[in-house]
Amino acid sequence: MHPSQFLLDETNRLISAADDQTILLRVLGGLAIKIHRNGDHPLFTREYGDLDFVVTGKHRRAFENFMPSAGYSPHKQFNLLNGTTRQIYYHDATGMKVDIFVGSFAMCHRIPLEDRLHLHPLTIPPADLLLTKAQIAELNRKDALDIASLLLDVETGSSDEAMINLDRIAELCGNDWGLYKTTSINLKRVKEIVGEESLALAESERSQIEKRIGEILSVFESMPKSVQWKMRDKVGTRVRWYEEVEEVAR
Repeated sequence: MHPSQFLLDETNRLISAADDQTILLRVLGGLAIKIHRNGDHPLFTREYGDLDFVVTGKHRRAFENFMPSAGYSPHKQFNLLNGTTRQIYYHDATGMKVDIFVGSFAMCHRIPLEDRLHLHPLTIPPADLLLTKAQIAELNRKDALDIASLLLDVETGSSDEAMINLDRIAELCGNDWGLYKTTSINLKRVKEIVGEESLALAESERSQIEKRIGEILSVFESMPKSVQWKMRDKVGTRVRWYEEVEEVAR
């Protein structure tokens, strides 16, 4: 079996088994973007090393009991120190790492998800999925292409139903200057990459991605901005606006 197929099968198995125990578990990361992809575009085809999920905070205790029964062992030290917000498990049969975020996705920036996991049967909603990629302070090419893939295959709108919900992006970025700043920098970076002539994109595909980037950047101009946002904007980039993320030792 191809590794990507194993990960997809395992994602479906875990979410279904969790649902059976009324535990809300949803996938995020590159594999979630693949789930939203229309076909297998060669530019966006890649391997996936591990799995990333979000579970609701109210289901955390039940989830901790669920994972061993599903064939996963906890990273005991990490989970003891961080378990209310993030947990790590390893697949007993293969050693594959599974990263679990509890209630919110928090890396360079925080994206609340507690009340959003019911909106799609497998993944977090597309708007939140986009932001989990766009919040990376040092965006690499792989993640930039993941963003481009999502923008190509999922239309923008004002709903979470098979759309990148622009109202959701406005809500989060209008209250968090740091998230807005990193996201805007990264969307411009994605636009630069998509504009490379050597990239294997049809002109219609390139235009579609650029159009949707433009729509999000326009949202940033018009969105309501909190008092805290406006105060932080005056400070600008003179002060670091994102959290630095360290790799977790096994």
